[in-house]
Amino acid sequence: MKKRIDIFLFIAVILLILFGIVMIYSASSIWANYKFNDSFYYVKRQLIFAGLGVFLMIFISRIDYNLYYNKANIILIICFILLVLVAIPGIGSIRNGSRSWFGIGSFGIQPSEAAKLGMIIFTSKYLTNSNKFIKSYKKGVFPILFILFIFFGLIMLQPDLGTGMILVISIISLLFIAGVNMKFFIVSGIIGLLGIVILILIAPYRMDRITSFINPWQDPLGTGFQIIQSLYAIGPGGLLGMGFQNSIQKHFYLPEPQTDFIFSIISEEFGIMGAIIVVGLFAFIIYRGLKIALNAKDHFSKYLAFGMMFQLAFQAILNLMVVIGMIPVTGVTLPFLSYGGSSLLITMVSIGIVLNISRFQDKKN
Repeated sequence: MKKRIDIFLFIAVILLILFGIVMIYSASSIWANYKFNDSFYYVKRQLIFAGLGVFLMIFISRIDYNLYYNKANIILIICFILLVLVAIPGIGSIRNGSRSWFGIGSFGIQPSEAAKLGMIIFTSKYLTNSNKFIKSYKKGVFPILFILFIFFGLIMLQPDLGTGMILVISIISLLFIAGVNMKFFIVSGIIGLLGIVILILIAPYRMDRITSFINPWQDPLGTGFQIIQSLYAIGPGGLLGMGFQNSIQKHFYLPEPQTDFIFSIISEEFGIMGAIIVVGLFAFIIYRGLKIALNAKDHFSKYLAFGMMFQLAFQAILNLMVVIGMIPVTGVTLPFLSYGGSSLLITMVSIGIVLNISRFQDKKN
């Protein structure tokens, strides 16, 4: 057993979190001072979650990952109950049009974030036990897909298409790693595209996001406002940016820049070089995590590490594609950097699990 965690992964994560706290202050100070008369309002709350997250990451890195194998069913059931409860009026709180939060004072907990983690743990156990018949659709693939789409359906009731997409893509990727027949992915891709089209057509606000993505100037003060302001932030940044605290778009132009569009402010203040450093840190974290997954000593830890890294990678890519205008707005946060306690805590827990898996590797880094 390897006594030390993957220190390179640990340091890269800490660097992103620290930079995220700095950028949340820069992005939110103007709005926070106007709304709450406290320019540190958002950063103080993020510091609480960041401190708790680092503690959990270190603590969980010392817990044998086999515990999650033994408790996978219980974890999944708890996540299911939470998703059902949050959809009930009077229990779940509505924020930004989605009933996806449990309100606790001025804080909020988002159970869909925990559900992503719970599904990865359960699927990793399922694939480990189903290794002999995973190539069979009836015995191997359909049972886990049935559970997946129950969770996807509950998340869509909130509604939260971005989180639902990350969940589905992550589990499908694990099935690919497990060796499911390639025809399945072709058929799944076609069905998935049709499903996305249907989900867009039945919800007018999603169609508005599509039309604003195609031509944001069609409604520059409405549905196209966010992406236009995001591009206005990224464009002037140049090579080295306008300097820390010198963003123009955070002055009430880009709505809530400390959340989904924090990368826009990073690009505006630190330019292309700052964006490259951030993307480079993400790439390094994902590389270290995938290396840990490849060197994992058993199937469960391999699937678990791959699943955690897939989720992190897909969420980061999805957010960055939205910010630079490659896909419509999804409402997905940028891991480690965006303001949001639930997302940060669950991401830190995921990294803690991967760090624990790194302790059990025989190969050198």
